[in-house]
Amino acid sequence: MHELSLLTGVVQAVSTQDATQEALRTGATVEAVGLKVGRRSGVVIEALTAAWPIASSGTCCENARLEIEDVPATIWCANCVAEQEIDEFFALLCPVCGHPTAEMRQGKEFALTWIEVASGEPSPPATPQSAT
Repeated sequence: MHELSLLTGVVQAVSTQDATQEALRTGATVEAVGLKVGRRSGVVIEALTAAWPIASSGTCCENARLEIEDVPATIWCANCVAEQEIDEFFALLCPVCGHPTAEMRQGKEFALTWIEVASGEPSPPATPQSAT
């Protein structure tokens, strides 16, 4: 399962970000990590989700949510003059008009896109609202 090693790299990238390191020094915690994963990247999203608790255990990402943006695979069709979504059986032909194409536009991504860090400071209590 290469998803575990990919997530180990994600955790390492999160922990080495200057902003993350600074926030962690002040008592903040990593609340969530966002990934962009293309459908033709060779990465199984369900395996990422299953491996996240193992990869993040004992790290700054422990207990953080993993949020994954599933990116559909698309190609550019010069005949349709448009991007077309493809499936896993893509045969180098536009799925709409059958024109030959191999120009993949998206779907191979695997990227750390954002990190949510929460302050280590407790939130101030809410001010009660009076009924008028």
